[in-house]
Amino acid sequence: MHTVILGLGNELLGDEGVGVHTVRVLKQMDLPGNLEIIEVGTAILDALPAIERADRMIVVDAMKDGMAPGTVYKISLDQCSGSKTIASMHGFDIFRTMALAGRQIPPDIMVIGIEPELISWSMELSSIVAISIPHVLEAIVQELEQYSKGCLAHY
Repeated sequence: MHTVILGLGNELLGDEGVGVHTVRVLKQMDLPGNLEIIEVGTAILDALPAIERADRMIVVDAMKDGMAPGTVYKISLDQCSGSKTIASMHGFDIFRTMALAGRQIPPDIMVIGIEPELISWSMELSSIVAISIPHVLEAIVQELEQYSKGCLAHY
């Protein structure tokens, strides 16, 4: 099975870029399975070819749900909501990109979200979000191990 891990977010806006920061660390790790790790940032349409060939996907991004900053969420894509408008090419989200790929959303797309503390002009993560990255990495490794055993996590 081919797994694609996408790091989403705008790294110019502090914690909004946590997905990009996380996949940079992932690229340095020895991970199990047939993986493609992509720093998407805000250019999600550039990931379209990888999305088209993926059997499974893990999406890493900032996610606001009202919990404490640095909280790590692990949920299925169908529990997420997309943007209501497209203000620019950067306004494409994973839902619209999957539609452009001409695929039905497979049941095994997992999203790992990190509650941001500060979304403002900065290329640095807030300290609370930065220290949550090892927890995000652990969640990704656990998910990959479950994939390699042939079973999916229940969200």
